[in-house]
Amino acid sequence: MMIEPPIDELVKRVSGNKYLLACLITKRAKYLALTIPDEIEANSNEKEISIAAREVFNGEVIAKKA
Repeated sequence: MMIEPPIDELVKRVSGNKYLLACLITKRAKYLALTIPDEIEANSNEKEISIAAREVFNGEVIAKKA
């Protein structure tokens, strides 16, 4: 079974911080679920969490530096 995007690559996008990665993907997925739930269901069979992970992998969503 292949996981896309690869977890190792996602962790590299947030400087190796797994906690930051989990928080970033979770917050983005919640935002997607609240703002455009009908569009997500109509356009794809992907869950919000998968879309959020792909966006982080593609560099569309980045973590802010504190």
